Amino acid sequence: MMVFITSCDLFCPSKSNNTVALDTIVDFSSVDTFPSFKGCDAIIDKQQKADCFRATIHQKMGEELQQYHLSVKDSIDEIVYVDVIINADGIFSLDTIQSSENIKKELPKLDSLLKASVENLPKIYPANKRGIPVTTKYRLPIRIQLTE
Repeated sequence: MMVFITSCDLFCPSKSNNTVALDTIVDFSSVDTFPSFKGCDAIIDKQQKADCFRATIHQKMGEELQQYHLSVKDSIDEIVYVDVIINADGIFSLDTIQSSENIKKELPKLDSLLKASVENLPKIYPANKRGIPVTTKYRLPIRIQLTE
């Protein structure tokens, strides 16, 4: 009777599982470290580094676009979405531009100006995933605000 009451675990040797499970699932929708400009590279906190990257890229794009004198017939206050690719070497390239028909009509050269502005951005430290530099894509909202 005693044999039936005791657990089988007492009789079977325990299997010690000393193997380390490898993490083979990779989330391709996020990165371990964001791309960073030289001024942001010393920041350790992931969120602060991302905020610094966003602020710096908006500032640099704004500075580039301010160099051009744009004139319009009617006032414009709209947002243009610019998709930028940062390759594993830290070089920017323009992917797509999403703008309204009004912007395309009033500022037909805006696409070429945005492309030139993106190409003039300085080389940066690329994003990393598991210690490997990776290509990333970012959507930049750019507000176009012009008066007659």
